[in-house]
Amino acid sequence: MAPSHADVVAEMLDEAARLHAASRPAAAPAAAAAAAMTAALRSGGRVLACGNGGSAADAQHFAAELVGRFERERAALAAIALTTDTSILTALANDYAFTRIFARQVEALGRAGDVVLGISTSGASGNVLAAFEAAKAGGMTTVALTGRDGGAVGAAADIHVNVPAASTARVQEVHRTLLHAVCALIERELYA
Repeated sequence: MAPSHADVVAEMLDEAARLHAASRPAAAPAAAAAAAMTAALRSGGRVLACGNGGSAADAQHFAAELVGRFERERAALAAIALTTDTSILTALANDYAFTRIFARQVEALGRAGDVVLGISTSGASGNVLAAFEAAKAGGMTTVALTGRDGGAVGAAADIHVNVPAASTARVQEVHRTLLHAVCALIERELYA
């Protein structure tokens, strides 16, 4: 007999809870990411966030939490999701290559001391890797939020926050929790 719909939902919640618990080692690098972002924001810099698919949505969500507010009423913080301007994205993909869609924006918008957050559940996103290369060339700090073993994206980052699981959906759920934790730490440090 097939499990009921309620059983399927309950099992997904249990899987998410298990992965959250197994991801405790990500706490220290997530705190380091928050510290790097706080330092950049405190000195007038910004956070540039990128990713593909669901990770693009997470980049946008994260930027919205900083520009708007997370849990405290406060001044806006400088964050840009590099995933939102369809004219820029399609022009860069068409005129250069899809792998350059974030790197060109990092070159245009990033400044030394900024932080580039790259989100990749596979750790293999070529356009995120190219963004990191552009960031490093421009004197920016790179933070990777990855799944699986972190792949090339994790290996290229200054700070690597990894959720070591293969399920994209479960990794994205933990990524959202970690991003919320980073927002909370940034707000606490800047607006205690």
